[in-house]
Amino acid sequence: MTTLTHDRYCSEVLAQTALLRATLRGADLAATVPTCPDWTLAQLVLHVGRAHRFAETLVRTRTTEFEAPAGGLTVEFGPGDPSPDDEEGLGAWLTAGAETLAETLREAGPDTPVWTYAVDQLSGFWARRMTHETLVHRADAAAAAGVEFTVDPVLAADCLDEWLAISTYPAMLEYKPELKRLLGPGRTLRLHATDTAAEWFVDLTGDRFAWHRGHEEAAVTLSGPMTDVLTVVYRRQPLDGGRVEVLGDRAVLDFWLETASF
Repeated sequence: MTTLTHDRYCSEVLAQTALLRATLRGADLAATVPTCPDWTLAQLVLHVGRAHRFAETLVRTRTTEFEAPAGGLTVEFGPGDPSPDDEEGLGAWLTAGAETLAETLREAGPDTPVWTYAVDQLSGFWARRMTHETLVHRADAAAAAGVEFTVDPVLAADCLDEWLAISTYPAMLEYKPELKRLLGPGRTLRLHATDTAAEWFVDLTGDRFAWHRGHEEAAVTLSGPMTDVLTVVYRRQPLDGGRVEVLGDRAVLDFWLETASF
């Protein structure tokens, strides 16, 4: 279930890409990205652009079986890539990929059968996934460039919904079997966006990960503005950075953030 329309996601792919490109202006493309320390800012952009092109190819070709992207989603520049020190060329390449992706997604609509790693094998998955892939990496770019990161709270809430949903996919348990270690008695979490009153309840007490929106008492509560709750959950800012509050069993929250990191 999504909270936004397919057309909104297609528009956000373009909007978030434009904001990411704006972050590059005047920035040091060779700077290390603090939240992705193995990458430079230029490599971060290369990763996002390649992800856009991977998703676009899947949707355009109506691929229904997994196919690894040609060359993988590496962050090493090669022949045919823009120069890692050419801000304008790198930005134009990023924009071109996003525009083609948005056009392909709009043409396909949300219900075209396409391979995904979700339960629903539909093109709409990629519109949402690429929206939030771009949004979160925009936060990374902002950290590298030393500029403020802001996002519409409605979009941020949907991004958190998606993160929680992905954590429940069977494919994620295959990819990260250590997620099973999260399950145990007394392990419940409440996420509270103080500026929008949105709340999430995460239940790890059963035999599988479960969550829903709404208010329930939990072993630990993470609260703060919507953007800050999102970036803490995505580990794009530290829990002790002074922008969020933790009440209750901090160890449960720490264990969840460390183990379930996306």
